[in-house]
Amino acid sequence: MTTNLKEGERLDDLQIKGYELIQHPGRFCFGMDSSLLSSFVTVKKGERVLDLGTGTGILPVLMKAKTDGEHFTGLEIQKESADMARRSVLHNHLENEIDIVTGDIKEASSIFPAGSFDVITTNPPYMIGSHGLRNDSDAMTIARHEVLCTLDDILRESAKILRFKGRFYMVHRPFRLAEILSKMSAYKIEPKRMRLVYPGLYKEPNMVLLEGVRGANSRITVEKPLIIYNEDGTYTKEVHELYYGKGKEDE
Repeated sequence: MTTNLKEGERLDDLQIKGYELIQHPGRFCFGMDSSLLSSFVTVKKGERVLDLGTGTGILPVLMKAKTDGEHFTGLEIQKESADMARRSVLHNHLENEIDIVTGDIKEASSIFPAGSFDVITTNPPYMIGSHGLRNDSDAMTIARHEVLCTLDDILRESAKILRFKGRFYMVHRPFRLAEILSKMSAYKIEPKRMRLVYPGLYKEPNMVLLEGVRGANSRITVEKPLIIYNEDGTYTKEVHELYYGKGKEDE
């Protein structure tokens, strides 16, 4: 199938099952955080998954490639990003497994029925407020700053549309960890699993991967650190396997 790319767009190879994703360099493009989150998430056979703020659809496509989930839905408020996501779904012949819905995270519980998803994922805006913003309608700004939705919006709506004992997954920044854990518990999405991501062995962590369970008891497991780069700048063995699979040599 030939993809009709619009002006300025490119087709990026995801290096898994031949899937490709339409992106625009002038808008927000996915990064390592989405890739790491897709490998941290557990999706069981037959489960239904919702990705909040899906952007150009990277998480639904990667989760379709990596898991046995039955169906994946991406919710995205920016029409241009949602359009790219839909065209990527068609390009990869995944229209029977992935839906892209244009809509507001703050209204997710009015878009989807209560308790309708087994798993919810999100790679939300990390920054609070408008510090350093030049244009609060810019696509990159919306992706990075809490302009259109807040952490409270995400957790409130997730608690409504996630089934009881359903799982919530998020990648975020460690500097907000205390706030995140407190608010997850407040919305009855109990933190159950956490992994800190370090760019190097002697660096401070710059990402945190979190799993919460709706209605669960209080008990969290902190997994071993994930180190991204060796001292020579190459990926560590674990990260290389997350990207390319086990048993493949570095190129």
